[in-house]
Amino acid sequence: MGCVTILNFIRLLKMERFQYNQLVNNCSDGLYRYALKLTGSEQHAQDLVQDAFEKIWIKRNEISYEKGKSYLFRTVHHLFVDFYRRSKIIRFESEDAVNNTQTNTAIPVDLNEIIENALKQLNELQKSAILLRDYEGYSYEEIGQLLDLSEAQVKVTIFRARKKLKEFIGKIETVL
Repeated sequence: MGCVTILNFIRLLKMERFQYNQLVNNCSDGLYRYALKLTGSEQHAQDLVQDAFEKIWIKRNEISYEKGKSYLFRTVHHLFVDFYRRSKIIRFESEDAVNNTQTNTAIPVDLNEIIENALKQLNELQKSAILLRDYEGYSYEEIGQLLDLSEAQVKVTIFRARKKLKEFIGKIETVL
């Protein structure tokens, strides 16, 4: 391999500052919507997006601009999984401390609230796949790239998630 081709190869890997700024401009809204739907919290969504952009900046010499978008969505997904697991442990420990004597009798009135509650029934992977497909409009192939799954695995995951959502929500007439 000649010296010129090695330099071109290195330039392809390295993300320039203006390319990073383009990623921020092009991906921040979709990334935030995705994180917001995952977490249900504006603050946590902002934190996940900020952390993802920080991670890509740190690794800008290892990630090409073309791979930046999928890296960002994959990073938010992984950060959410970590967040979800930590919050699950914290919630479990706090419930044990209180002995969980209270019951929740609140009935969701709003359709958005019903959908949010239904999404909480899904595991992290199912929730990510459904949100990327139905809320963000990504293709099965793109979702596979974002979540490190084959296209067939994405289809199966989405099918199972929709089935679980349908079981939770039931017929729309009974909800309304």
